[in-house]
Amino acid sequence: MEGEPVDLVLEFVRRIDRRLENVESIVIDTRSRLHSVEEQIALLRQDVVRIDHRMDRFDEHLQRIERRLDLIEV
Repeated sequence: MEGEPVDLVLEFVRRIDRRLENVESIVIDTRSRLHSVEEQIALLRQDVVRIDHRMDRFDEHLQRIERRLDLIEV
């Protein structure tokens, strides 16, 4: 009879340990996926910056064309 409570506690500790291992694997997977999302966001930001620079250049070209054609209102 005395051995039974110890075995019960030991079984609960083993269950907790298995659950913690499962949680740990989920956390590792989540961190990996989050890292991937962060990389994708960084790439998107770079793309937006590139597009912004190109739009600035287009604007400069358009202003130059408008000046040459006397389309700018004074």
